[in-house]
Amino acid sequence: MPMKPVVAIVGRPNAGKSTLFNRMTRTKDALVDNMPGVTRDRHYGSVTWNDKEFSVIDTGGFYFSDTDEFSSKTHEQVRYAITDADALIVLFDGTQGISPFDRDMVELLRGVTRPIFYVVNKMETDRRENELYDFYSLGIDSIFSISAEHGHGVGDLLDHVTAVLPDSDMDPGNEPVRVAIVGRPNVGKSSLINSILGEDRVIVSDIPGTTRDSIDTPVEINGKAYLMIDTAGIRRKARVDLKLEKFAVIKALGSLARCDIALIMIDAADGITEQDIRIAGYAFERGCACIFLLNKWDLVERSDQTIRHYREVLDDQAKFLSFAPMMTVSAKTGRHVRKIFEFIDTVFDQYSRRIGTGPLNRILIEATEKNEPPMYRGRRLKFFYATQTGTHPPTFVSFVNFPEGVHFSYQRYLINRIREATDLDKVPIRLFLRKRGEAENRPQPSNSVGKQRKKQQQRRREKR
Repeated sequence: MPMKPVVAIVGRPNAGKSTLFNRMTRTKDALVDNMPGVTRDRHYGSVTWNDKEFSVIDTGGFYFSDTDEFSSKTHEQVRYAITDADALIVLFDGTQGISPFDRDMVELLRGVTRPIFYVVNKMETDRRENELYDFYSLGIDSIFSISAEHGHGVGDLLDHVTAVLPDSDMDPGNEPVRVAIVGRPNVGKSSLINSILGEDRVIVSDIPGTTRDSIDTPVEINGKAYLMIDTAGIRRKARVDLKLEKFAVIKALGSLARCDIALIMIDAADGITEQDIRIAGYAFERGCACIFLLNKWDLVERSDQTIRHYREVLDDQAKFLSFAPMMTVSAKTGRHVRKIFEFIDTVFDQYSRRIGTGPLNRILIEATEKNEPPMYRGRRLKFFYATQTGTHPPTFVSFVNFPEGVHFSYQRYLINRIREATDLDKVPIRLFLRKRGEAENRPQPSNSVGKQRKKQQQRRREKR
């Protein structure tokens, strides 16, 4: 599978790894907080520096003696990142000096043959430069001094990192389909990621709130590239108390804004809840294509009647997403997991489709002839023409004499006619109404005025 070079950032908690990750990727994708242990999973991002593209991995803090209930799983994620990386950035906290955990990390990497960059962070002032030399006692030949928060020294570090990285063998035209997995806590989102990859890519636990950040994972299935985004469980606002959980929910909702397709996971054993419908509404508002996944199907008494019941409930409570496909899966057993990508490909094809202006206007004419537009303030609504202005989702603009007079029910009727005629039956469609240009709306002369003009033109011709 073609891949970009990978750089992993490792170190003890609160050294500033997530801050450096955000600085390198020029995003705010990684959660940053003073509380240790915010980052648990491997978090991938893309970096371009000196015309070279590579992936960077943010990792959880590494303690050999950490007794936190997630520590062993976090350590495992760090070891995976070290194994996968083409180069490593080991980050130290310049404000705290050398700790035993820094020594443990250096010893852990003694046998690694790939390039390693030892970096002391939080060196905002010249006064702290004197403290830099203490880190040479760790047996390190070269140390970089940076401030990830302010950007000091980061450019010099990236110059050296990119100089040792191999060239990317990624096809620039093979842009991944961005797929966000969203749902309530403990519905199986992280388990699905691990089932797709066949490895423990993200930490799974029965404890709600295990996933705090939105974790991007690139994957290739049957030669097609996908970016799977694992998100934190979205609970009702009234139940969200901790600051970190609030940030996690915000990041989860932000993932909907940057994805193409949202896999809305529902715990089939619990049934469809009000919060499931609310999450579906968040996805719809952001224009995502959606696929409902009924997970834990192995725990449900299976029958055609059961599946039909779930579909009826969704259509009744989430009418706005009645077009969204629904399928049953079991992340635990792997049942139907690979079939998800068949649905994703079908939906993404529609999500990206363009309709020619000619065919689109024929659809509009047929629709308005079949169901004549209503009157507005004594005048008949008239639809002049329509055009597609965008994809992701398919977006159309229709020019009307009185856009404000078009009832939402008639607008919905036109959307459904477009959906039926173009086979865009599994994705959201946006239809905006605009008033025709002033020149096009200029009043035409009355018959009497028109006749006078014709007579004047006739006299001029006779004089000639």
